[in-house]
Amino acid sequence: MSKMPTKGLFISLEGGEGSGKSTQIKRLKSWLEALLPNREIITTREPGGTPSAEDIRALLVTGEVDSLTAKTEALLMLASRGEHVERLIVPKLADGAIILCDRFADSSYVYQSITGGYTETELRQLHHLTIGDIAPDKSFLMDLSPEEGLARAGERESQLEARFELKGLAYHQKVREGYLRIAHQEDERFDIIDASQSEDTIFETLKAVISDLLGKRGIC
Repeated sequence: MSKMPTKGLFISLEGGEGSGKSTQIKRLKSWLEALLPNREIITTREPGGTPSAEDIRALLVTGEVDSLTAKTEALLMLASRGEHVERLIVPKLADGAIILCDRFADSSYVYQSITGGYTETELRQLHHLTIGDIAPDKSFLMDLSPEEGLARAGERESQLEARFELKGLAYHQKVREGYLRIAHQEDERFDIIDASQSEDTIFETLKAVISDLLGKRGIC
């Protein structure tokens, strides 16, 4: 599956645990629905996004830290993403939807390369075989210290999906470093957001960048 011109817009928010991605996606959806009442605005997440991909998500984000081998974890992520891309992302973009996704392939290049199952190069090759060159039009890295992120995540009402959070501070420091490296390498696609700022400040920054993108694409 190759990247193709679409009528829609694909935006991803990336970042470590507790960085505020989900909160901002909800706010952006409400804003975009008011701004573009005749266009479908979709929020989705990874792993997940379709019924079958959500089933895979349950295996990945719940249970004990060592419940999956590193290679199994990576391949399950890939299987979930394949379902997500083929059944939701590609057809909805072709229909002109704006998709706001809580994590996409960049998260695998970061998280799964750390575990040692596959290298980042191998993961990119596997992704190319499965989903082709599909990538977000714009990605935001919600950058936050792992100490603050894990503290925020620990305050969540539900701790059912805490398998990754339990991997420890050193692991999450590597996650942050991995995200920053990728964001700098692909700086045309990525904007790095200081996620320690207030929710309102972050929201206004995201809105400004997306408004500019909408204008350039002739959407608004």
